Amino acid sequence: MPTPSEVTQRLTGNVEQVIVGKTEAVRLAVIGLLADGHLLVEDVPGVAKTMLARCLALSIGVTFRRIQCTPDLLPTDITGLSVFNQKTGQFEFNPGPIMSNIVLADEINRAPPRTQSALLEAMAERQVTVDGVTRKLAAPFCVMATQNPIEYEGTFPLPEAQLDRFLLRMTIGYPSSEAESEILLRTQLRHPVEQLRQVLSTEELLDAQERVRQVFVHQKVRDYIVRLVQATRNHPDVALGASPRGSIAVLRCAQAQAAADGLSFVLPDHAKTMAEPALAHRLILTPEARLSGRAAGTLVDQVAAQVEPPVGEEFEEA
Repeated sequence: MPTPSEVTQRLTGNVEQVIVGKTEAVRLAVIGLLADGHLLVEDVPGVAKTMLARCLALSIGVTFRRIQCTPDLLPTDITGLSVFNQKTGQFEFNPGPIMSNIVLADEINRAPPRTQSALLEAMAERQVTVDGVTRKLAAPFCVMATQNPIEYEGTFPLPEAQLDRFLLRMTIGYPSSEAESEILLRTQLRHPVEQLRQVLSTEELLDAQERVRQVFVHQKVRDYIVRLVQATRNHPDVALGASPRGSIAVLRCAQAQAAADGLSFVLPDHAKTMAEPALAHRLILTPEARLSGRAAGTLVDQVAAQVEPPVGEEFEEA
């Protein structure tokens, strides 16, 4: 079986055949996948948010379904429903798109709250309950949701409970001039996603996810993560800081990043690097901070710069 580092290199290299010049964004998405979490991608239209999810699914060879969220989307449009079969005289379950390995919830904030809540059980418990029957979701399972951070007309902001289920929040951003020129060249005759091949099996990904969980974390590093998260709760511009689920998210992401770097132990820098993508979307700023234009990501970066990391310790597993 390939190591998590080899898995990261395979997936990143393969996806970059389609998404040009965004190595860090692609790598962050792969880290989220290795950490067995869900991803929230916030960015303007046309920067390959949807394509990123599709490329990851093609690279692993897993089932992929896209949910285009609209104000009239119903919960059963996501989970599926039981339909009466007149021939057999019985109800038969028609599975919804959530019964897939990688699910893309496109423009998730356009779905009404009742429909958004249909994703909660699937994201948290890896199962769905329809008509009183609970069905387990197949592994691997990852929800990648996208939303436009600029246009809010006709949208339903995600509640805090929903945001807290996402392991990471990330952006992709506009490409550089050179990268955009390369995109034009690659898409001139056909879209490169049509030639994307599978480079990883489901079993190899699941094995890599299990290895990530076994990456050693020193007590001092765990304490450092706790201090980072607690500092968000005491910041004067934060009305509600990150929950213990945020601490777990930083830990899981730090383990995945360490494994992707080829290490068997987590360094304090891994936790510091992953603090912003793992914590920023979990914070609720004070009204004064929002009115002054403060961003949650900036506050997390400030906290990470102020909290002293452990030094002089041996972080390798004995």
